[in-house]
Formats: sequence, structure tokens, C-alpha cells
Amino acid sequence: MRAVVQRVLKADVTVEEKITGSIDKGLMVLLGVEDKDNISDAVYMADKISGLRIFEDDEGKMNLSVKDVGGAILAVSQFTLLGDCRKGKRPSFIKAARPEKAKSLYNNFVNLCREKGLRVEEGIFQADMLVKIYNDGPVTILIDSKKNF
Repeated sequence: MRAVVQRVLKADVTVEEKITGSIDKGLMVLLGVEDKDNISDAVYMADKISGLRIFEDDEGKMNLSVKDVGGAILAVSQFTLLGDCRKGKRPSFIKAARPEKAKSLYNNFVNLCREKGLRVEEGIFQADMLVKIYNDGPVTILIDSKKNF
């Protein structure tokens, strides 16, 4: 699994002119599922992201997690994170999981975050979405469950 995690002041996702998920302070998580991913990848990502200390404490140090600050997560499935642009100029998505598998593992990730006591809002899987992100900082972190970077 691969994620782009952004610290946000607020974020929302709209599908067909209807907001399907909205948060104030928290994390925007764009999540891509690879064909070789399994439940252990979802567990790793939920643990890593829910505990990621990228919010500032009283001394201005990034030392607090989304849970510590009472924030929420807006999760959006995004297979394009698995795009491989190393050859040519058109991305290859051959390593992205098929929709059935991707949806199942995405749902596992969301449920695992909820089990950790976090409020998680969502987009709609495979929908054409408009995502508004008010990145705070800006702070953007890349996470890969295979630790490729």
C-alpha cells in the first residue's frame, strides 16, 4: 500500500455535487492498493498513519498524532498512486490491485483506523471525486507499506 498523508486544517470530498466526507483538523489520506498487498499491509498503514506524529505540541515540535489533537481522517482510495512513470511518459498501473481486492483492503484500512478510536470520513470507491484539501504547513508525508521509500 502507498499513501500520501497531508496534515490539514480541513478537507472534503464531493461526488456528483454531494459532499460524501468532510473533516476539520486532521489527516487527508490518499491510499493506493498494490496487487501484492494483503491484510498485513492494511494493519501496517493504519498503525503508522494513526500514530504519525506530525502535529505540533506546545513547543512547536511535530510530536503529536491525529488522535492526540482530537483530529479525524478523510480517506480516499487512489489507484493512481501506483502509477509507474519510469519508462516513457504514460504511467503504467499494472501493479495496482484489481478493484475487488483494492476495495476490500481499503475498507480494512478504514475499519482499523476506526477501531483505534478515530473518526474516519470517506470518498466513494471508484467514483470521480473532487477533493478539497487545506494543507496545514504544508505537511505532506509519503508512506509505503513495503518501505520502498
